[in-house]
Amino acid sequence: MGGISIWQLLIIAVIVVLLFGTKKLRSVGGDLGGAVKGFKKAMNSDDDKKPLTDETETAATKQAVEAKTKTETHKNEQA
Repeated sequence: MGGISIWQLLIIAVIVVLLFGTKKLRSVGGDLGGAVKGFKKAMNSDDDKKPLTDETETAATKQAVEAKTKTETHKNEQA
């Protein structure tokens, strides 16, 4: 008995349509749909710009250490 019944929802919907009109509700729905599309597009573009993963960072770090070691070894051989 504490919930909203289907008849109460229908009465509320009729009142909203009478107050705002179908054109206004249609434009609000279109604006809301456009906002949701824009939000989804922005979220998908953020996924494309993910930071480096642990595996990539590990490989990059390993390459950097190897390059540094080779450089130090080369300097030691020259001295």
